[in-house]
Amino acid sequence: MSVHRKPADGFALGTMLVLCAIWGMQQVAVKLAAPHIPTMMQMALRSGLAAVLVGLLCWLRGERGLLRRGPWRAGMLVGVLFASEFLFVGEGLRHTHASHMGVFLYTAPVFSALGLHWLVPSERLKRTQWLGIGVAFAGIALAFGGGWLQGGIGPGVLLGDTMGLLAGLAWGATTVAIRVSALSDAPPTQTLLYQLVGGVAILLPVALLTGQAGPITMAPVAWASLLFQGVIVCFASYLAWFWLLRRYLASNLSVFSFMTPLFGVSAGIFVLNEQADLSFAVGAVLVLTGILIVSGAGLLRSASALKPGET
Repeated sequence: MSVHRKPADGFALGTMLVLCAIWGMQQVAVKLAAPHIPTMMQMALRSGLAAVLVGLLCWLRGERGLLRRGPWRAGMLVGVLFASEFLFVGEGLRHTHASHMGVFLYTAPVFSALGLHWLVPSERLKRTQWLGIGVAFAGIALAFGGGWLQGGIGPGVLLGDTMGLLAGLAWGATTVAIRVSALSDAPPTQTLLYQLVGGVAILLPVALLTGQAGPITMAPVAWASLLFQGVIVCFASYLAWFWLLRRYLASNLSVFSFMTPLFGVSAGIFVLNEQADLSFAVGAVLVLTGILIVSGAGLLRSASALKPGET
C-alpha cells in the first residue's frame, strides 16, 4: 500500500535542522581523521560499522531477511549510487577543502528536483523553480571559474570540487531512485541497509586497490571521527532521513537541506581554519539561493494546496 506523504511541518523543520548540522560536520570529521586513516578507508569503515548497527537493529526488531525479501534490483541501484557518492567524497576531500565539499555535495536537491520533475508528475518543476536551478548553476560556474581565472584555485582543488559536484549528483540520483521505486514504501532500515552494504562492497575494494587501506593509526581523533561518521551520521541520521522521506514530500524536505552547507562552510572555517576566496563565497551564496528557490517553491505550493485548517 502506498504511503501518504504530507507537506513539511514544524517537526520536520526541527529534525532537518539537527540533521543538517550533523551532515555539515561530516566533511570536517573526515579531514580531521585523514592523517590517521586514509579518506577512502574511512568511507568503507564507516559504512561497515553502520551496516552492523542496522543489521543488529533489524535483528532486535525481528526484521530479518530484509535484503532477500526486498526489491533487490532497486536496492542494488541505490547501493551503487551510495557508494559512488562517497567514493567521490572520499577522493574529493584529498584535493579540496571541507568547506568546498560542503557546498558542492549539497547541490543534491537541485539534481533530485530535476530527476523528480521528469519521473514523478506530482513533483514537476514550476517556472520559479527553473529560475532557482539557473541561479544554482550560475553559482556553481562562479565558484569554479572565478577562483580558477583569478589563480586562487589550483588544478587539485578544482578536481576535488568537481568530485564534490559528482557526489551531489549521485546523492540526488539516490533520492530519485528511492522515490520512484518500491523502496519508496520500504522500511527505512531496509533502504539504508541496501546502501550501506553496497558502500562496503564497493568502497573497501577501491581502498585496497588504490593503496588507501592504510596505514591506520587509531589516535583519539581518529576514533572520535570514525564513531561520529559511523554511528551518528551513517546510522542515526540516515535512518531519520529515510523515515522522513516516507512521511513527507521529498521536494518539501529538500528546502531545509540548504542549511547544511552553512554548517559545513562554518565548520571548515572555524575548525580547520580554511579560507574562502571571494568568487567561491559569492558562488556559494548563489548555490544556496538557487536551492532555496527550487525547494522553497515546492514547499509553498504544497502548503497553499492545503484546505484551511488542514494539517
